[in-house]
Amino acid sequence: MPGGRLTHQDRQSIAEGLAEGLTYTEIAGRLDRPISTITREVARNGGPGGYRAEQAQRATQGRARRRKPAPTPAPPTATDAHGRDPEAVHALEEQFTAMMAATGLPRMTARVLTCLYVTDSGSLTAAELVQRLQVSPASISKAVGELEQQELIRRERDPRRRRDRYVIDADAWFRGWMASARQNAMLADFTRQGAEVLGPSTPAGTRMQDIGHFFEHVGQAMIQAAEEWRQAHAARRTTHG
Repeated sequence: MPGGRLTHQDRQSIAEGLAEGLTYTEIAGRLDRPISTITREVARNGGPGGYRAEQAQRATQGRARRRKPAPTPAPPTATDAHGRDPEAVHALEEQFTAMMAATGLPRMTARVLTCLYVTDSGSLTAAELVQRLQVSPASISKAVGELEQQELIRRERDPRRRRDRYVIDADAWFRGWMASARQNAMLADFTRQGAEVLGPSTPAGTRMQDIGHFFEHVGQAMIQAAEEWRQAHAARRTTHG
């Protein structure tokens, strides 16, 4: 497998592959490069939707002239006790982060969430997140605040180290989903009140009523689906426990 830095021609091939809708794995195979090389290259140069070969080449040359290479987070499984491939795990992290960012999460928030998911303990302190992601404590603080607000993670106090630990667990998405359902219920209530203010028989009032009915229906469906999942999940745990 060829080593060394990516060439301008390599970057043009990456841009062409992204334009064709190829996956990172397919692009890496086309160039006979590690998947992690492709994921890092795209991530640091605009992402899948903004990658441009010329811009990526100029940015790389600029970094080389400054002789200050951007810090690259160490692969989390470099000494993996489970025998996992560090390159594959790192590629998974990059792809998971990109997917979470595509749902609307800020990229740093998505990186923190991914970090917790791929860590076997599912639990990290702020200091561990800073070290792992090579970012500032302020960036971590903002990201975990957003994740706590959406109830995608929870905070636990470590009495031995007097530090907070941020935890991801099996119920994380359940809590986040239920938080979204509550927001839909609030929107339904608000739009019903808006319809009364505007007049239920007016065009604007009717529109607000329709919006309220939509959010009420979706919110109820979300709650029902989440409860059904929780019951099924509990049953599976009992069966396999």
